[in-house]
Amino acid sequence: MKQYKAFAKVNIFLKITGKRGNYHEIISRFMKVENLYDTLEFVPKEETDAKANEFKILGSFSCETQQNTIYKAYFALKKATNSQKLEQLMHDYAVKVTKNIPAFAGLGGGSSDAATYLKMCNSVLDLGLSLHELAVIGLSVGADVPFFVYGYDSANVSGIGEVVEEFKEELLEIQTQTPKIEISTPHVYKVYTQDFYNPIDGFKTQELKKTSSREILMSMRADEANDLFKPALQEYKELKNHFKAGCFFSGSGSSFFKVKE
Repeated sequence: MKQYKAFAKVNIFLKITGKRGNYHEIISRFMKVENLYDTLEFVPKEETDAKANEFKILGSFSCETQQNTIYKAYFALKKATNSQKLEQLMHDYAVKVTKNIPAFAGLGGGSSDAATYLKMCNSVLDLGLSLHELAVIGLSVGADVPFFVYGYDSANVSGIGEVVEEFKEELLEIQTQTPKIEISTPHVYKVYTQDFYNPIDGFKTQELKKTSSREILMSMRADEANDLFKPALQEYKELKNHFKAGCFFSGSGSSFFKVKE
């Protein structure tokens, strides 16, 4: 079976617009990183695989299968479709993942893998689900999954991640650098709320949504572009050692990025 690419993303900007229950609402520009991706493919399970009924992922992951976003995506898709074909597929095949996107990096690797898996199943099994339907299923797995389902080069993402609007612009050549610092996204958001909470208003939101990524990166500093940078720096002081002038911070980190000259 063919290989599918699960691309990384960076947040050109990420601003908090308010709160909805326990969730933070955002406005963010997600941009695909074309030179950084995982690959996924279905491979037949070994005949000798005693646990043939178990969902199997082949690849180097630091988490248990049950915690893996691909497994969660399988579960969400099974719940939404009740598809016997899907169960049969995962009975006979394993998902082989070649990881290139670092984990805990703010580059969306887990979300991209989950979205790619949903699209693979939809295609291979002829489930006939629209991208919108897949995005709704994906949202139950993670807030960033819908962006990857739609597959845009660049998009304005708002709400808690469920509103994805394509932004037509040139795809910038992005260079990423990921220090070996494991950052907890929930913790960074918690610290933001405690110490830095200052949501932007609707006027600023509309202005950002219309501005090209290149312009944003030329006119803003890293801490102006991403509301999570200051709380992340406060909690993970070693980030300072990796920050270079002209670089920007993606998501809740730990990755920095810049446009390749």
